[in-house]
Amino acid sequence: MKHLVPAVAFLFAAAAPVRAGEPTTTIATQIKTLYPDVEKLYIDLHRSPELAFHEQRTAATLAARLKALGYEVTTGVGGTGLVAILKNGAGPIVMLRTELDALPIEEKTGLPFASVVTAKTDAGDTVPVSHMCGHDLHMAAWAGTAELMANNRDRWHGTLMLVGQPAEEIVAGAKAMLHDGLFKRFPKPEFALGIHDEASLPAGVVGFHAGFFRAASTGLDVTVFGKGGHGAFPQNTIDPIVIAARLVVGLQTIVSRETNPLDAAVVTVGSFHGGTAANIIPDQVKLQITVRSLDPKVHKHLLDAIAREAKGEALAANAPKDPLIVTKSSTDAVFNDPALTQRMVTAVRAALGNDKVVEMPAQMGGEDFSQFGLAGVHAVLLHVGAVDAAKLEASHKSGVPLPDVHSPLWAPEREPTIKAAIGAETAILMDLLKTP
Repeated sequence: MKHLVPAVAFLFAAAAPVRAGEPTTTIATQIKTLYPDVEKLYIDLHRSPELAFHEQRTAATLAARLKALGYEVTTGVGGTGLVAILKNGAGPIVMLRTELDALPIEEKTGLPFASVVTAKTDAGDTVPVSHMCGHDLHMAAWAGTAELMANNRDRWHGTLMLVGQPAEEIVAGAKAMLHDGLFKRFPKPEFALGIHDEASLPAGVVGFHAGFFRAASTGLDVTVFGKGGHGAFPQNTIDPIVIAARLVVGLQTIVSRETNPLDAAVVTVGSFHGGTAANIIPDQVKLQITVRSLDPKVHKHLLDAIAREAKGEALAANAPKDPLIVTKSSTDAVFNDPALTQRMVTAVRAALGNDKVVEMPAQMGGEDFSQFGLAGVHAVLLHVGAVDAAKLEASHKSGVPLPDVHSPLWAPEREPTIKAAIGAETAILMDLLKTP
């Protein structure tokens, strides 16, 4: 470990030439030179968002860019994912992942390149689509890093594996790629890196957390059954709205009364649908629930308790049958390999400076990057701050929160964030693939 800092610092202080015949330039200078082109890519991706498993244009745009850099590119992996391989002699295999998909959210940033895209969901509904989570930023940085690695091949040896993953927003794309042979059709990496933008950190500051970092996330659809009838004669019915309302209240005790206060746990009912008129008691009510935790044992308890509460409320009301619980999405908690996290932190600090790397707390947001670690790869997910430092400080003083990811107002400070992401990714990759 003690030799890491000088090695990485050298790469950023005296890197290889950008192209043959050009004068030697530092990585920081190369990032500055390529940034305008990367920003154009970012704006293009921002204007043209696509929903999960529909990222055809997005994948094609990135694939063409990487092919031009000399990568061996395969598209259609796991549906709409892509894999780009750059072999550069003997050495480790290292993977860098980005996400491709956007969200069904109407953008309200007012940016001149704001998304006005609409698309049909798989259910046939027309929805607005926008990159309100920063995947466009991740892709732009990923593409910039791909160019730097291709242009500086005399500074590293091994195999670089770039993965463009679909459907992260519905936590399904990583599993889809793995099921499609990601680590069988292609070289299985020893290390994997992902970077996500962050609303709690100043733009350009990299955040890390060793161990469990992002929560396990399960999405449930719960249908509560009753016996419908006239609202004026409730005695002749079994009201599923009342059953579902009791269930919503009862679910809150799973965290407050059944879970250790020191264990992170969330049970949120985000959707409650039932009935068509004031004087009609419906036959059923549908709930949508998200369940989050960091500990697998805690997560199992939460899911078991939800099923128990639902069945109990139905039994208490003499419902005609037990509620139907369907798992719509699920991913495990992201676990950042502690030793690899420290190695990456050392490399990024050498490249960006000690003040640009900070430890941050674990979060309850889900991320299916976890699946790569569970497949046997040493994996780390880092965050990079994306908010103007002065605005963040003012928010802390006033107590008025700023827009966060998944907000229709989320607009990252793109230049410092993208540059820091490229710098961090390049420093880490060059360290993991460094010439002996």
